[in-house]
Amino acid sequence: LGASADSATDLYLRPETAQGIFVNFANVQKTGRMKIPFGIAQIGKAFRNEIVARQFIFRQREFEQMEMQFFVRPGEELTWFEKWKETRQQWHASLGLGEENYRFHDHEKMAHYANAATDIEFNFPFGFKELEGIHSRTDFDLKAHEEHSGKKLQFFDPEMNKNYVPYVIETSIGLDRMFLAVFSSSLQEEELEGGTSRTVLKLPAILAPYKAAILPLVKKDGLPEIAQEIVDDLKWDFNVTYDEKDAVGRRYRRQDAAGTPFCITVDHDTKDDHQVTVRNRDTMEQKRVPIAELKSLIQKEVDFKTWMKK
Repeated sequence: LGASADSATDLYLRPETAQGIFVNFANVQKTGRMKIPFGIAQIGKAFRNEIVARQFIFRQREFEQMEMQFFVRPGEELTWFEKWKETRQQWHASLGLGEENYRFHDHEKMAHYANAATDIEFNFPFGFKELEGIHSRTDFDLKAHEEHSGKKLQFFDPEMNKNYVPYVIETSIGLDRMFLAVFSSSLQEEELEGGTSRTVLKLPAILAPYKAAILPLVKKDGLPEIAQEIVDDLKWDFNVTYDEKDAVGRRYRRQDAAGTPFCITVDHDTKDDHQVTVRNRDTMEQKRVPIAELKSLIQKEVDFKTWMKK
């Protein structure tokens, strides 16, 4: 570490989270009774010798990395490589950041251990840059650990009736870069009718810190009590917030800037018809919804199960 060779200090820090997975391959495979193909995923600290950290949190010396090593039969790795390219592309598309903001960049020069490699690049404010790497690492890692540790890291395949060192497909994505991709595309300034504007954080609903804000129209006439009942009902399933300060328009703007997908307003009609006004963050459309239907309405947009099935 250092700006010049004269002042540099030797540091030994891992450049990726993958090696811990390879070291523990046999342990995980045997205790989990896993069959090929299977994957091991991990999140953790990784390090780069960046002389000048720049572009906000895009390039750092210490960062958070999410990796998966997917173990496959030798000879099937390129088929799985294409499969994981497609799967990861679908995952990124599910966040709704715009398919035009992604592209694949295939490597012309590959690491000595790889036989296929591509990057998923995202259109950051400073242009298309790498967000995720997908690599076919062959059997290099497990064989290297075998050689230097003297312990077998092989898999007995009952269908083939033989032992072999699995090949590996890796997907590796930076958590910090993913954070930057989401926020840089979600934070928007919108011009509205009447010459006004609003700051809105159009986070994917699945990632929004608060899923809904419950707002009594006024702080009297029993409306706060009804709003609090709704909070008490929804809080078991969603992270929700309650806000009664300022005019309702200001509260809408406050929740827009925080990225809250829905604002639920309790008004005087609620006491008679048991309905509330639900406002959509992105479209600003408002509609009357029965209180009993709020949970299913929110769940449709923010539930992980629903999202993963899309």
